[in-house]
Amino acid sequence: MKSGKTGWLISAALATGISLAPAATMAQLFGQPQAAPPPAQSTLPRTVSGAVLDAADKPIVGATVFIKSLKTKSIRSFTTVEKGHYYFAQVNKTDDFELWAELNGKKSAVKTVSSWDSRTQFVSDLKIK
Repeated sequence: MKSGKTGWLISAALATGISLAPAATMAQLFGQPQAAPPPAQSTLPRTVSGAVLDAADKPIVGATVFIKSLKTKSIRSFTTVEKGHYYFAQVNKTDDFELWAELNGKKSAVKTVSSWDSRTQFVSDLKIK
């Protein structure tokens, strides 16, 4: 009989009829190791851009576009430029945002920029009627 804890465990296993299975058999008994989980959603920031249009689909220069974080409640704004374009950089992909445009008391529909959307470039036109 061996001395020490390891020897005692082997002797006890043999005395009780427990088989000491090799590692491959243990894997078969307890299932195969699981594959590594998929990588986490990219933490690279996204850009949000597009154009603000009127009811006749003509670009509106000078409209204010807002993007609001639903997590922090912070709001950023951008005044549209040539061809009604707007652009937001460094938009966190792990948060949800609301996006809308306003001009002279009129407001576009509110769009959602979802954290479930994995695109790094979110492009959406906003229509003020």
